[in-house]
Amino acid sequence: MRRPLDLRHVISPSLRGLIELANTHDFDRVNEQIHGLRGCTNPVNLHGWTVTTDQTTKEVVRSYRSEDEPSGRLLTTCGNRRSSRCPACSRVYAADTYHLIKAGLSGGKNVAETVRDHPRAFVTLTAPSFGPVHNRKTDNAGKPRPCGCGTHHTEDDPALGTPLNPAAYDYAGAVLWNAHAGELWARFTTYLRRALAAHLGMTQKALKATLRVSFAKVAEYQKRGLVHFHAVIRFDGPDGHTTPPPPWATFDALNTAVAMARERARLTIASDSIGERVIAWGDRYKVDPITALGDGELTDARVAEYTDAKVAGYVAKYATKNAEGTGTVDRTLVCRPCAGRGYVRGPDGFHDRCDDCDGTGQAEPIKALPIHQHVRQMIRTAWALGHLPEFAHLKLWKWAHMLGFRGHFSTKSRAYSTTLGALRDVRRAWRLAKAEAARTRAGHTGTDENTTLVTASSWTYLSSGYRPGEELLAAQVRHEIAHSERVKSEGEPWL
Repeated sequence: MRRPLDLRHVISPSLRGLIELANTHDFDRVNEQIHGLRGCTNPVNLHGWTVTTDQTTKEVVRSYRSEDEPSGRLLTTCGNRRSSRCPACSRVYAADTYHLIKAGLSGGKNVAETVRDHPRAFVTLTAPSFGPVHNRKTDNAGKPRPCGCGTHHTEDDPALGTPLNPAAYDYAGAVLWNAHAGELWARFTTYLRRALAAHLGMTQKALKATLRVSFAKVAEYQKRGLVHFHAVIRFDGPDGHTTPPPPWATFDALNTAVAMARERARLTIASDSIGERVIAWGDRYKVDPITALGDGELTDARVAEYTDAKVAGYVAKYATKNAEGTGTVDRTLVCRPCAGRGYVRGPDGFHDRCDDCDGTGQAEPIKALPIHQHVRQMIRTAWALGHLPEFAHLKLWKWAHMLGFRGHFSTKSRAYSTTLGALRDVRRAWRLAKAEAARTRAGHTGTDENTTLVTASSWTYLSSGYRPGEELLAAQVRHEIAHSERVKSEGEPWL
């Protein structure tokens, strides 16, 4: 019988945990499970079982129990799309988004390849001005011009995007614009169809019978803390990507319709506290044709040629971003025990001040956050507006760390292309086929393709994250992946 390890002399919990793992009965399985996560930073810990049986013979084809794992639990990836939270899972999300967008531009993934011949545009819609900010201006020849403050800012100057006069800046308008940006986009898509019908001299019913407008969009934060949208808009026939659009559905018609819809799409917000506000698009917008097929990365939305691969890469890049680029934090500021209310209900039914946040409702004091003053003021404004009765439905205190924006970063119309769920199903089927092939090589009888299989399972969430020793193994996996990617892009280093 093996004597228990005496690790009292090992000070580091991570090293102590790694030694314990190395002395388990199946360290290879532990290592295999950690490698299977592909560097996920915050895996989900599950406990449970799954059994797959042949419906005809009632024979168990395969089964799995988390209790059989050396650690007694199953680790699975967190699936977080945000690169600031989990770079590994965000890379998978970005890759799926890339294929989703590209399929809608050049075909594939059950999308007809003839879709590449449909009129399509890369559209950028921005927010209006809520006050002059520090920026980097250029003249018509591209020569730098001084900012309104009289200086020439560098690209990494933290002052970029901040107000020239903070006291006169419309912070309430900026936060409310972010909060309604998703609704404004939805209204824009409605007015786009109406504007197209008006431009072509058709009724909306006649347009719908002959043309479908498909789109996919992503939100991106500007340095001033306001979101703007990049969208792929495409004309299809009435049945979607499988049918060509009518000859009169051209890029010029799309360009005109975008301009008209941008002007007409508006929301009016009434408030006794801050007055009436009109939510509308800014004056700056772009509509560029996507005409070429090619590869590469679109690093600047102002480049002259837009290829399907470049546009897909650009959209995928920002699908994994949040507001961190503006200098804000990547976590909610809501106190969890009191859910941001500042009080908890005591045994007597009365409201007692929350001890965790001292009645502020904030998990972290806004004044103590290590952020720029402009971002801090937007967070404060969102928090204050969120507690006004007329804006309670927006839950701005919940989205204060996002500077008020509460919509989905990437969305698409139903018929644009495939779905993220379909891409994940294909990946899951590939893994199952690979596992079945491994079972066959090991001598197990393979299942007939006509066999009906029934799967039953029961799973319980335990926690998230690694144990100390597992974190060291995960760090090694992340190092190996980073090294592999560096070698792939730069080549093998000289020894």
